[in-house]
Amino acid sequence: MAAIGHLAARALCAAKPAQLVTRAGSVRCRQNNQILSMALSLCLLPLVAGCSPDLATSADTVAHQPSPMYGANYADDADVPFVRNAITATDNDLKQTNFKAEGASPRTRAMADWVIRSGDNLNMPFAIVDKVNANIYVFQADGRLYAAAPVLLGLAQGDNTAPGLGHMRMSQISPAQRTTPAGRFVATMGRNSLDKEVFWLDYENAISMHPVITSSPKERRAQRLATLSPLDNRISYGCINVPATFFDQVIHYLFSKTPGIVYVLPETR
Repeated sequence: MAAIGHLAARALCAAKPAQLVTRAGSVRCRQNNQILSMALSLCLLPLVAGCSPDLATSADTVAHQPSPMYGANYADDADVPFVRNAITATDNDLKQTNFKAEGASPRTRAMADWVIRSGDNLNMPFAIVDKVNANIYVFQADGRLYAAAPVLLGLAQGDNTAPGLGHMRMSQISPAQRTTPAGRFVATMGRNSLDKEVFWLDYENAISMHPVITSSPKERRAQRLATLSPLDNRISYGCINVPATFFDQVIHYLFSKTPGIVYVLPETR
């Protein structure tokens, strides 16, 4: 059946509209009509053989379903913060094939399932950031979970970007404006004003993912990443901070040669 579909597609691609024929028009039109007739016959063969058009795949079904990112069907407790299990990371732990070794919220699991089945990642590696639980899950283009890690997020809860944020000095950004925006971002590797490598989610508004910043000891950013609770992971101006080794071995490794999609799940809408 797959072979029939390929033949039909090739035949349809080979056929040219009659109005585009400029020479030997009648001959070409007849040839094109013959090709189109053959293609239609091939397309109808599965129905004649008794195959029902109702046998849609699950991927087809999911592809037409709305993204669960803002799904209203989630219970109030679907995104309640959970405490991560204490896991000692090793080099082998960076590569995972499914969620079995990682805790994940229902919305995160549903989002990953939808992305994979719908093809919304456009055959690019992608990441899902669960703000409620302060976690990131990074997937290869084929949908296999590559790695997961805790993250630091914007100090304030909220899913929108403050107007004009990208043109403000850091000293001008109030605590209430320090949010990590939710949404779907086509992200690329680049460099910031300090010539440091970052993963840009929203260049205009200066929202990126980068290695955790430890230049201010009083902020205790490294220690915040190390705790098992997500409740102390709100400290940044809006950027997503990840462990330095995670950025090098996962983010840089997967996205240095190709863009990717980053899904930041909402927390207030």
